[in-house]
Amino acid sequence: MQTLSLIWGILSVIGMGVAFFPCLGSLNWINIPFSGVGLIVSIIALARKKQEKKGGSIAGVICCGIAILFGIIRLVAGGGLV
Repeated sequence: MQTLSLIWGILSVIGMGVAFFPCLGSLNWINIPFSGVGLIVSIIALARKKQEKKGGSIAGVICCGIAILFGIIRLVAGGGLV
């Protein structure tokens, strides 16, 4: 589950990067919910007590959080969120 959260975070950051290109800002409407689900999966993976190494889960939480934050900022700046 830790690896899944890391991969999900990487994919959400890549989607955020693509959505920063002009005329592709509406991709954030897909990327923000995708990142939100990834954030939930990462938090669940982080909360499991049996894991000793939680680096992948922490990285997933950070990547998904950054993707959500910058996605919302891009929607507001581009006029997609009124």
